[in-house]
Amino acid sequence: MKKSNVRWLLKNRPIENHYTAAWAGIYRLKKGSKVPIPDDTDVIDAKEWVDDNHK
Repeated sequence: MKKSNVRWLLKNRPIENHYTAAWAGIYRLKKGSKVPIPDDTDVIDAKEWVDDNHK
């Protein structure tokens, strides 16, 4: 592989992991506004995380 190709691969590698992002676990979209609605288990997990990590 040429050096320019290696640089391109390293340059275009994603920096962030979006697997746990709020929009990653979309259960359905709300009609009209297209707002993503998460699954119940995702909501429960998020609430538990917030409750455990409060100051």
